[in-house]
Amino acid sequence: MAVERRTGGGLPGRPHQDSLADVLERVLDKGIVIAGDIQINLLDIELLTIRLRLLVASVDKAQEMGISWWESDPTLSGDARKLDEENRRLRERLDRLERLLEQRSDAAEPQRNDAAESQRSDG
Repeated sequence: MAVERRTGGGLPGRPHQDSLADVLERVLDKGIVIAGDIQINLLDIELLTIRLRLLVASVDKAQEMGISWWESDPTLSGDARKLDEENRRLRERLDRLERLLEQRSDAAEPQRNDAAESQRSDG
């Protein structure tokens, strides 16, 4: 997609300056990548490394490049409620299982004590 340049309205002898809308349209049409690394060292020991990769492009351009992560992201696709409900049910199930294990452990404790006492009295 070609961007037409507007003529006129500029000062003579000065280069034409694009408006913010023109620049934004070009960036979204072509895409722009900003990359950088931040590394924190102390006495030649690497403490932290942050790798930054930023892609600014239109949805169409991103899909042309094979990028479409937002389509499968549950927080963006409306599946977040389903995941919240599933997590709630799993937490409840885990709580029930932990209580059941605790009850069985508590019930087995007197039997262990009785067995230990009978071994001591036999010995």
